[in-house]
Amino acid sequence: MAMVKRLQEFLDSHGVKYEVTPHREAYTSQEIAAAGHVSGKAMAKVVMIKRGSGFAMAVLPAACKVGVDRLETVFGMSGIAIAREYEFAGLFPDCDTGAMPAFGNLYGLEVYVDEELAKCPRIVFQAGNHHELVTMSYADYSRLVQPKVAEFCSHA
Repeated sequence: MAMVKRLQEFLDSHGVKYEVTPHREAYTSQEIAAAGHVSGKAMAKVVMIKRGSGFAMAVLPAACKVGVDRLETVFGMSGIAIAREYEFAGLFPDCDTGAMPAFGNLYGLEVYVDEELAKCPRIVFQAGNHHELVTMSYADYSRLVQPKVAEFCSHA
């Protein structure tokens, strides 16, 4: 399976420069970063967040973990949880499970980006499958996704 069509069409229709790089099949964000020869800081991992009855997308450096307590502060509510794959797989029908790209806006989701990632000149993320990465400038990503930038990364 190649890069998700809706992502490719969206990027192309906005005239954005991006690169698609194949890598050996990998599943964890750290394995993917290694397979794609990408620093764990510039590699963006997507974590789905359960908030009330809905979902939000958190995008952060692969080397970080989501600080749920920090997200509760960002959202201004308690009871935030990291969603399990089976709970959100249906939201991304055109993606391999757990390989959704960092473009929640294409799936009707609010996107939150950790400020550490927002400082990177370029970001790398999964192309909707387990064997390709997309690299693009953070400025273009930010312009197209319009994520909310907040501090929710935990290095613990």
